Amino acid sequence: MTSLSATIRETKTRGEINSLRAKGFIPCIIYGGAEKNQKIYINKKIIKNLINSENFLSNKMSLEINGKEEKVLPREISFDPVTDEPLHIDFLRIVKGMSIILEIPVKFINNDKSPGLKKGGVLNIVRRKVELRCPTENIPTELIVDLENTEIGTSIKISSIELPTNVVPTIQGRDFVVATVAAPTVVVEPEKPAEEAGTEGEEAMGEGEDETKTEEGDAKLDEKDKKPEDKKPGDTKAETKPETKKEPTKK
Repeated sequence: MTSLSATIRETKTRGEINSLRAKGFIPCIIYGGAEKNQKIYINKKIIKNLINSENFLSNKMSLEINGKEEKVLPREISFDPVTDEPLHIDFLRIVKGMSIILEIPVKFINNDKSPGLKKGGVLNIVRRKVELRCPTENIPTELIVDLENTEIGTSIKISSIELPTNVVPTIQGRDFVVATVAAPTVVVEPEKPAEEAGTEGEEAMGEGEDETKTEEGDAKLDEKDKKPEDKKPGDTKAETKPETKKEPTKK
């Protein structure tokens, strides 16, 4: 059980409460039982780490107020919508013989000792929290699920989880599933049909032929466009002047 120090507060206005928050404290209230409601405040830095834990709302606490111990259970937290900082906490006074409904987190252990998970199975969590009716003096902080020796296809039901004395689930009349060890899911990509593969090959060949023809045509055009002075002595189609025939001399 977590123990914290708290101080009685006499705040009456919103300004006084805001001033308290500015000094690093969280205003709280304790209610329930035969005693009257008690206004208190707690150091924000100390309790903030507890708030971030998963089982804060099911974790019994002992508050020391002016030398007197008060056993309480956190019931509700108000947060700032912008900064997400805790603004106010309601605590329920724990009274013997009273019962309460709580959502208790489920914890899974021995994952490495599960044959089903070792074979590639997947832990499919159906319920991360289970709603239970608990006596205030016997509230579990978490429910333990042991995965040792679980095979693929195993269903873990609420009946297989050991609950404290007088603690019962609020869902009655059926043995509901908390988690399963499911078979692995493998996604196989379908093969391309043979017709599509052939079509792609023909298209590729056609593209190659067109490119070859285009290159040959470009080469011919380049040859025609060459000027006489651009042609080299070794060109086979170099331009030559026609020979002039000499007429025979008359005697």
